[in-house]
Amino acid sequence: MNASSLVADTVWKTVESTQSVTEEQLSILHFLFGKNFERATKIVDQRGVKKISGHPSGRSIFQVMGESRRKEEYLCFPEHYCACYSFFYDIVNRGEQLCCKHQLAARLAAASGAFIDVKVSDEQLALLLIKL
Repeated sequence: MNASSLVADTVWKTVESTQSVTEEQLSILHFLFGKNFERATKIVDQRGVKKISGHPSGRSIFQVMGESRRKEEYLCFPEHYCACYSFFYDIVNRGEQLCCKHQLAARLAAASGAFIDVKVSDEQLALLLIKL
């Protein structure tokens, strides 16, 4: 894990524990993630993040709105995976970024509680996950 990842993890843990984001934390995250963070905050501001939780297990995944005119939605696990093209191209393939804007949006929304909460059965959640 590199220094940027360690700094980002420290900031995220603080944000998650307090469920609020300070200007200083926003500045650090912006410095680390640049335009992707700007785009992620825009997605969160537009209420473009849904947390889909299965019942009764409580397992969850995030569905994050894209920015294109097609308004695609991407399933993602904020710290590990996103179904978008950028995740595979910029992160997995080229290793140029720590995460995509959808992961950032999901993590920011989760930390601040700024997501739309959707409850589904565990069976419905499983059907969503099969598509990954």
